[in-house]
Amino acid sequence: MQAFQRITFDPRIMGGQACIRGLRITAALIIRLVAQGRSRDAILAEYPDLEPEDIHEALSYAAWLASDQVHVERAA
Repeated sequence: MQAFQRITFDPRIMGGQACIRGLRITAALIIRLVAQGRSRDAILAEYPDLEPEDIHEALSYAAWLASDQVHVERAA
């Protein structure tokens, strides 16, 4: 797995989902907000514990997950 400095996994926090720096803010939430068109400034204003680098790392994490290769077996 690629090393992410700001993405943490703790089974005691949000059920072990990928979170930002151990906060109760999931990477999925950040990615969803960006996908919905929210600006970085709006996200940072709504979640004052976040830093701009957190949003960047959440997007990098999503890109890493999306690059995972799926092996499909072809019918003979």
